[in-house]
Amino acid sequence: MDKKLLRDVFVEVGGKIAEPLVDILDSKKYLNEFLVAKKLDLPINQTRNILYRISEHGLVSSTRKKDKKKGWFTYSWKIEELKSLDFLKSLLNKRLNQIQNQIKNRESREFYVCERCHVEFNEENALLHDFMCPECGSVLTLKDNTKLLKEMKKNLSGFEEVMKNVESEISTGQAMEAKKIRAKEAAEKREKSKKRAAAKEAREREKAKAGKTAEKSSAKKSVAKTSPKTAKRSAARKATVKSAKSSKTSKTSKKSASKTVKKATKASKSKSSSRTKN
Repeated sequence: MDKKLLRDVFVEVGGKIAEPLVDILDSKKYLNEFLVAKKLDLPINQTRNILYRISEHGLVSSTRKKDKKKGWFTYSWKIEELKSLDFLKSLLNKRLNQIQNQIKNRESREFYVCERCHVEFNEENALLHDFMCPECGSVLTLKDNTKLLKEMKKNLSGFEEVMKNVESEISTGQAMEAKKIRAKEAAEKREKSKKRAAAKEAREREKAKAGKTAEKSSAKKSVAKTSPKTAKRSAARKATVKSAKSSKTSKTSKKSASKTVKKATKASKSKSSSRTKN
């Protein structure tokens, strides 16, 4: 940024004594007010008064920090470039309007002057005094505004050139601010995305952990179902069933054997009987 423009603004608001602040303060970092006072070679109270007067127009901003030991606040300051340029633009607009009105006034009206007293009168006042100087009584003469108009138009061109520079600086500053805002929004978006991904991952871990816990719980229940007492009861039931089956099988075998013996005895008797008859 053109520091000359900033100096013009600071001088306009804070006087000539405020001009060095443009070189002392930065637009990116805050500077402790005691360091500012030291560089200005002024008492701290006077330095604060200048800074407060400038800050009322938004040309500088401040942050404060409390001294834990002493308990008071210490301020740090930096230049607000865009606000300073906006303020300068408003001043330039006023001056441009003033010069344009003066040029229009000089081109459309007549002015008279006393050559001896060098006092100027507009047409109405000259007529009121009968075109005579009220101080010395000399006759007023019509003033040639050619040279004055030329000077005014030159000043107007100078202010218009400064205005172009200021508007260009403002456009550049706004573009940079917009870029910073976009970068900040993009960073915030990335941070939110990371947080969502981390939250999703945490939920998945919790879900997996819950699944493992459920499996362990199921396994414990299964083990609990087959506890020693339950196992003994189950074994006893199986033994009883097996014994019953064995007993049934034994009875069946005995019955079969008894039938076989009876059949053999009967057959033997039958054979003996047939031999006796013969």
